[in-house]
Amino acid sequence: MYEYLIYSRLKKYAKVQKSFHMPGHKACGEFRSRFHDAALDITELAYSDNLACPSGVIARAQRDIAEILGAGASFITTDGSSSAVYAMAYCASKRGNKIIVFRNSHQSVWNACRLFGLEPLIVQGAERDGILQPPDGDIIEKLVSNDANISAVLVTSPDYYGNVAPLARYRDILNKYNRLLLVDGAHGAHLAYGDKKGYAGKYADMWVDGAHKTLPALTQGAVLNVNNDDLIAPAEEALGLFRTTSPSYPIMASVEFGVKFLANNSKYIFNAKTAVEEFKNDAEGYTFYQSDDWTKLLIDFKPLDVSPDKVLERLEKKDVYAEFSDGRYILFYLSPMITSADLKGLKKKLDAVLGNKKLKGTYREKPAVPEGDRSYSFQYALRKQSEWVELDDAVGRMCAKNAGLAPPCIPVVVTGEMVTLAAAKTLSQAKSTFGLKDGKICVVKKW
Repeated sequence: MYEYLIYSRLKKYAKVQKSFHMPGHKACGEFRSRFHDAALDITELAYSDNLACPSGVIARAQRDIAEILGAGASFITTDGSSSAVYAMAYCASKRGNKIIVFRNSHQSVWNACRLFGLEPLIVQGAERDGILQPPDGDIIEKLVSNDANISAVLVTSPDYYGNVAPLARYRDILNKYNRLLLVDGAHGAHLAYGDKKGYAGKYADMWVDGAHKTLPALTQGAVLNVNNDDLIAPAEEALGLFRTTSPSYPIMASVEFGVKFLANNSKYIFNAKTAVEEFKNDAEGYTFYQSDDWTKLLIDFKPLDVSPDKVLERLEKKDVYAEFSDGRYILFYLSPMITSADLKGLKKKLDAVLGNKKLKGTYREKPAVPEGDRSYSFQYALRKQSEWVELDDAVGRMCAKNAGLAPPCIPVVVTGEMVTLAAAKTLSQAKSTFGLKDGKICVVKKW
């Protein structure tokens, strides 16, 4: 059994220590009456260790985490997965000025390319049931075999829809050409347990586990893992640049807790997976997207001819809040902490909502994600002056700021790509977008 080292240390000293240090709430008065664990929220003290250069309780916790996750070294972050993604891109930038990325990469990946002058070579898989799939390995091999400046592939796996990339195939290709495999596994921390099927740590040089997404951990808790000894020192250097200098001790403690809790209590995963299977078996008349990841429960409303947006509105009136509706699917984002009772309650309320005959015929086909038309580079477009124009006027112009659909935050057009008629139509018809301002899109200015 693994001990919860950071939490135990915080709890022990919370009973006795006097706060003549940051933070300003001092764990007293009305603040403490509202935030009952305020005494756990401390700074770097003699007993609490220092995340920037750990030598005590944090160092021990990180070694335990690495052992559980199968990493050579693991580093807690309290900034979500973003600072860890920056660290991976930073390491890649030391080996070349190009990096292969998926079109459905998180915004932090695009920001990292901008920060480090990396040219993102975008790969896009085929669609299945309206959802982009991970790209085939042959596409990646063709790119890396012809360009020595490509330092790495930064893979999103699993993605928001639970699609797991063919990481073993990617690993074989990148070994052949001596390139890095970096994985943004923010949605897949739970895959580290059991048979580790699809888990990034079996294949990647570096990977990110978004602990707060699928483990019992506080929001913003994540882990950067390294399996390539040559990357440990650069990773530490990178985290020193991008991680906050005021890390939250409660978040740190919760990351360690989340990783160790499931290592100590594997029954939670078994029970949750069983509950999900029971839900699906009992859900007569429902169609589910065939995800590779059991925690991504996606109900397809196209066969029902019902608007998922309207269903979600009615569910929220019944105090049920899903992760998102994308116009076709509702994603119920699960974790090992979900119970059979939770899912039975969800089924009952879903059935009640769908019993409303007025919803029949409300489904509208959601916009597709068109393939990009790349004429210039990402970095080229960033260097140019830009302006905001109406979507109709942007067709044939070069995009200067990623724009896409939110959810699931997939770029329809990427900086440096030409705005096509299909892209403009997709963005104009979407209910929710990012990268647009008052219906306008940012393009490279004409001269």
